[in-house]
Amino acid sequence: MITASEPSWIAPFTGMAPRQFNRVVRALRREGADIARRGRPWGISLEDRVLLVAAYWRTNLTLRQLAPLFGVSKSAAGRIVRHVGPLLAFRPRKRFHKDAVLIVDGTLVPTRDHAVAERSKNYRYSTNHQVVIDADTRLVVVVGRPLPGNRNDCQAWELSGAKAAGGNAAVIADGGYRGTGLVIPHRRDPGQSELPAWKEEHNAAHRTIRARVEHVFARMKTWKILRDCRLKGDGVHHAMLGIAHLHNVGRRG
Repeated sequence: MITASEPSWIAPFTGMAPRQFNRVVRALRREGADIARRGRPWGISLEDRVLLVAAYWRTNLTLRQLAPLFGVSKSAAGRIVRHVGPLLAFRPRKRFHKDAVLIVDGTLVPTRDHAVAERSKNYRYSTNHQVVIDADTRLVVVVGRPLPGNRNDCQAWELSGAKAAGGNAAVIADGGYRGTGLVIPHRRDPGQSELPAWKEEHNAAHRTIRARVEHVFARMKTWKILRDCRLKGDGVHHAMLGIAHLHNVGRRG
């Protein structure tokens, strides 16, 4: 049976060291996540409930498959995911240093709840998530509200709330954010066969820096729920926020 009392289970399902995992659990306990509530008490400890949610996001097993591994029923596992998932949500940064440089990009999460998703360029029903990272630390600092996957990034940047959350910090983006005022690559003017050498140099530097957000996406998508999310309603948003939180904890060391 999987349990957080055996440290060897923690890293494979959370991407964190046991001491980092315990820090997350202590923070949740301080916020009242383990206070006794009316009704049936939880059958497993808070540590195991957090590990169950992380394992659900990490493996994308169905609740019917996952529940026996933790010694709970399928319905109890579902209640745990609905209760603990939002508590693990990432808190966006409120203020940025005046010299901070951020990087934004959108990522598509295939989502089975068609009420919140639309067919997108990956030919699947997906949601568009705007994710902003700090260029220096590569920590996630903003995660926008999910939008239907057919919204392009320049629209999603504002509609998701990511623009407002980013404040006045300098933000780097790819060419899909034209007209947003963000720092994007130079483009050839009509009739221009090639860019001047200095613009090519700027674009090369821009690509090198902007690639950092792609590396963050690659790490986040080791959580398989972001490759095929079965959760309904706000579930995909809670999963993205929780995974961003656990990614940041793992990065901080």
